[in-house]
Amino acid sequence: MSRLQLHDLQLARGGQTVLEHLDGRFMDGAITALIGANGSGKSTLISAIMGMLTPVAGSVESRVPRERCAWLPQQLALDLTFPMSVEELIMTGTWPSHGGLKGYCGPHYRRGREIMARLGISHLAHRPLGELSGGQRQRALLGRTLMQEAELLLLDEPFANVDIETVDVLMEVLRDMARQGATIIVVLHDMEQLSRLADDVLFLAGGHGRWVSPDSLLDRYAGQPPRAPRLPLTFPDASHAGNA
Repeated sequence: MSRLQLHDLQLARGGQTVLEHLDGRFMDGAITALIGANGSGKSTLISAIMGMLTPVAGSVESRVPRERCAWLPQQLALDLTFPMSVEELIMTGTWPSHGGLKGYCGPHYRRGREIMARLGISHLAHRPLGELSGGQRQRALLGRTLMQEAELLLLDEPFANVDIETVDVLMEVLRDMARQGATIIVVLHDMEQLSRLADDVLFLAGGHGRWVSPDSLLDRYAGQPPRAPRLPLTFPDASHAGNA
C-alpha cells in the first residue's frame, strides 16, 4: 500500500526545471533512501512533497493528514540562538494537531518524558538547544516528530555530524516507526547507512529519477574495503534499475 505517490511530476526553481517525468510510489511501513549529487533535486522534491512547492506539471498525491506530516531538516537550518529547551522543542510536536496557542496537558508531558527517555536525553530536558552537541540536538529533533506521531517523515541528512551512538539510536527509532506503518524518506550519502536502513532507493540525477533496489547499489561495491564509500552520483547500470 502507498499513501504517497508521484505522478509525472515536474518541478522547477527560479524558472529552471529541476526534475521532470518523475513517477513512483513510496511504500507504507518502509524507509526510502533519497540519493543524488548536490543540486540533483533532493531538497526540491522534499519541498513538493511537504506542499511548499507547487509542481509545474504532474502531481504529488498524499493521503497522509497534514498534521501527521513531519520534516526534519539539516541541523544547519536551525536557529540555535532561539531560547528553547529540549523539552520545549519536543512539546512543539503537538502543535500541528493540538494548536500552538493552547497549553499542554498531563498526557502531553507524560508522552514527552517517555520520548526523551526512549532517546536517552531525559537529563537534557531543560538544556537550551544551543548548548547541545550535534547528536543530542538530532535526538531532540527526532523527538519532536515522535511527539507529532508522524505518519510521513522526511529527513534531510539526519546522520551528518552526529556520533555513532546517536546514529544507532536514530536508526532503531526510524525502523520502529516504519514497523508501525510510517512512510519514511531519508536523504543519505553513505553506503553503510543505506545498507542498514533503506528498503527502497529513489536515485535523482540529470533532472530525472530512477527507483533502484538497495541490493543493486550494494552489489556495485561488493569486494571493496569494509569501510563503505559514499553513494554514487550517477545512475547505476540500467540492468540494476527497478521500475517505478
